[in-house]
Amino acid sequence: MMRSTKKIIEAPSSASPDVTVEPESDNRRPADEAFHTDQVLTVVGAHFLHDTFSAFLNPLLVVIKEMLGVNNTMAGLLVVITQLPSVLNPFIGYMADRVSVRYFVIFAPAVTATLMSSLGLVHSYIALAMILLATGVSIAAFHAPAPAMIARVAGNRVGTGMSFFMAGGELGRTVGPMVVAYAVAWWGLDGIWRLAVIGWITSAVLFWRLHNVKARPGLHQQASLRGMLPQIGRIFPTLAWIMGPKALLMASLTVYLPIYMSDVKGANLTIAALSLTLLEGAGFVGALLTGTVSDRIGRARMLLIVLTLAPILLTIFLLGPIWLAVLALIGLGLTAISPTPVMLAVVQDQFPINRATANGLYMFLNFLIRAVAIAIVGLMADRLGLTPAFLISGVIALLSIPAVFRLPEQKASA
Repeated sequence: MMRSTKKIIEAPSSASPDVTVEPESDNRRPADEAFHTDQVLTVVGAHFLHDTFSAFLNPLLVVIKEMLGVNNTMAGLLVVITQLPSVLNPFIGYMADRVSVRYFVIFAPAVTATLMSSLGLVHSYIALAMILLATGVSIAAFHAPAPAMIARVAGNRVGTGMSFFMAGGELGRTVGPMVVAYAVAWWGLDGIWRLAVIGWITSAVLFWRLHNVKARPGLHQQASLRGMLPQIGRIFPTLAWIMGPKALLMASLTVYLPIYMSDVKGANLTIAALSLTLLEGAGFVGALLTGTVSDRIGRARMLLIVLTLAPILLTIFLLGPIWLAVLALIGLGLTAISPTPVMLAVVQDQFPINRATANGLYMFLNFLIRAVAIAIVGLMADRLGLTPAFLISGVIALLSIPAVFRLPEQKASA
């Protein structure tokens, strides 16, 4: 498949490099294959700091359940509400394929930090839901264009670029639970608003680094959605098949793990948050590795490995002794979370002309599947208990494996 063409021209070294993406008259010319490390790492850093704040909610569900007196299903619904604005992702991505939306990436950390740090200032379910809905808009505005920016500056190492990008997010989700747990311990839930200043400092730095960066695609790249439909019909049903069963396992771990540690294991907020930090920390390593390795061994083979191992490790975590459960939790971070860079790389590989649009569609589909999965796991947890709900989720996750063999072939990098 022919790559989109572009030429990246870097200005002389300065605090704010002026980078433009210029269209070439002949889109059959070879694409820029270079991996632009400085640009990749700037976006990765933004992802890390943004997702540090968006990771506050899941560990706080333990406190919110007690404060508001809600069950697991209602607590999980708050996560769904946060992700509801993902319905905007296809439109944001479509816009990002036509105009530069760098200010979405620049200011999203400040907005997300402000909203997530204000969760302790409200004491009703409706008010909390409204804040989280607004947070979801900020999250969507960041995540729809950012992977496409990475893909454009990663050259022929898209898998590596996606690994760096997702590793930044995983590192943020690793740090976030412990940051908010210690903040609650020091200031109380109503005092964590002090953390918002970190988000504003982050956006100020991003403005300094990125305000002159133009990542606007060339005119030849502006294909219509109608032109994408045949490829969407070939790729996205297979992606949905992979995402659907494994979403139950992911919902169990990333949403309900702190509640499991609190309700089943009797852990306090700090230990519950630490379990999520351990999971996400291993996920950081997994995300860093899987996309890069998939550039060499192929996307399908990488997915087959991690999708097979994750349900086995979940069973060991739930039923094994404590020392083995800790190792299994680390293994789950390496496998259960790590498919995402590979999936994103598949999307970027298959839609080189409309990468942001395709990424927005992927995130929209991911939201729908994840929302259903969170609700199902919450209902199972309320009716059957958390441990049976986790076990059932692991068994169902095995149904993702056959879909891997339907993915388009991806040549491994030398």
